Amino acid sequence: MKIGYIFPGQGTQTVGMGKDIYDKYEEAKNIYLKVDKALGESVEDITYNLSQEELNQTKNTQIAIYTMSLSILEILNNAGIKPVASAGLSLGEYTALTCANAISVEEGAKIVRTRGRLMQELAPEGNWAMAAIIGMEDDKVEEVCSKVEKGFVKAVNYNCPGQVVVSGEKEAVLRAMEIAKEMGARKAIELKTSGPFHTEKLQEASKELRKELEKISFNECKISVIKNLDGKPYAVEDDMVDILANHVINPVKFRKSIETMLEMGVDTFVEVGPGKTLSGFVKKVCKEKGAEANIFNIENVETLENTLQNLK
Repeated sequence: MKIGYIFPGQGTQTVGMGKDIYDKYEEAKNIYLKVDKALGESVEDITYNLSQEELNQTKNTQIAIYTMSLSILEILNNAGIKPVASAGLSLGEYTALTCANAISVEEGAKIVRTRGRLMQELAPEGNWAMAAIIGMEDDKVEEVCSKVEKGFVKAVNYNCPGQVVVSGEKEAVLRAMEIAKEMGARKAIELKTSGPFHTEKLQEASKELRKELEKISFNECKISVIKNLDGKPYAVEDDMVDILANHVINPVKFRKSIETMLEMGVDTFVEVGPGKTLSGFVKKVCKEKGAEANIFNIENVETLENTLQNLK
């Protein structure tokens, strides 16, 4: 069995996520305490006590998902589960790098908190949105964006066969959703996000993030981590600061990341964190490739204990 971990990004957050795991597992609680100490604030308060609207703010979403995912990861580590590779969707790449010991929990928490704040506060003025276009191939979604007569919209997340996320000005995104349906898309769904993420509109946030990333001590990855930028594993000579600074202004190649993990021989995928969106992406990639894989997602005590039972 070759295990690969996949870590979710924004859009999967719900108030109270992971609370049953926090209450039952001491090692999960310890991760929250470690992050709280590093930040000088309570991530439990952010995750469990804010309204859904407040939690959906990027500055809160990112640290809440990162910490929840790490709390589950700590339980998996203590159970002796050993992955050969990890990948994450956008924010999830930081969790994947922490999983591989490329960054410490504390430094990861600080940079994720800062990243969320910068992406929210340094987004240019405007009404921004993101939407998933479902049932349409990548090049067709790019064509849809080119057909939008007015405003800014781009394809930004290449998630899996038949699903691409577009990002931009709200009116342009809504128009892209209409055009996509006219051109044969099965569905177009607006997402729970609040900025023009993974586009050049976040150039200012990227510049400021680079300054913060330069303060971090990065280590060599202990397991393979697949990059969002190109869907390839980090190499020893890679400049992590440059890659992660560019990460917020470039599309996410998650489909390619899953294909790379399959090529590496990963036959068991474990989605670690809220939701099971990424598990769905893996299923679609496997179907297209004619590959078979075991797929688990862990977001509560029930799914955690089921996965542990199957992986031990």
